[in-house]
Amino acid sequence: MKAVIYARVSSTNGTQDYQRQINDLTTYAVGNGITIEAVFAEQISGTKKNQDRAELMKMINFVNTNKIDKVLVTELSRLGRDTLQVLQAIEILNQNKISVYIQNYNIETLTAEKEINPMSQFLITILAEVARMERKTIRERVASGYDNFRNSGGVVGRKVGYRKSDQDFKNQYIEEMKLLRKGYSLRNVYKITGTSLNTLQKIKKLV
Repeated sequence: MKAVIYARVSSTNGTQDYQRQINDLTTYAVGNGITIEAVFAEQISGTKKNQDRAELMKMINFVNTNKIDKVLVTELSRLGRDTLQVLQAIEILNQNKISVYIQNYNIETLTAEKEINPMSQFLITILAEVARMERKTIRERVASGYDNFRNSGGVVGRKVGYRKSDQDFKNQYIEEMKLLRKGYSLRNVYKITGTSLNTLQKIKKLV
């Protein structure tokens, strides 16, 4: 059984904190006959988008190309604090038959047969509902902000005749382009990055 460790601390903490995560997960792996093939650790805010987290992206690329069975994390929040981003990371791994072991819950997202674990599915369902509520709240706040802006005489939208250049477009979506070049499908890149399928289709034309 092959696995990788993913550890993260927020940008305000020291490296000793994720060393503890690595030690705890290594002890678990040794006790369960699991071989650690690689360790990915980073010091970055959990609120960052998946594509902005270099080690997370390296980890996803590594496990998808090296026949890895599991990703080990001490707790779900190590994958991130943005619920939608966490769900996207888990889904892309599970679709590639890679299980996520969450140590503080002592559960895996996949069974030994590589099927969705019912207990983890319950947890993920709750998280999905939380994400839906978060998105709804954000949309309501944005809509309210737009309304207030318009009521104050503001104009929303790009200037007439504005068109972003291909190079500016490439610069904005560097990680998405890298994933597409590696052969990831549009849907999988969407699940990793959260970038809309329409935008990804435009990016693919520039790859």
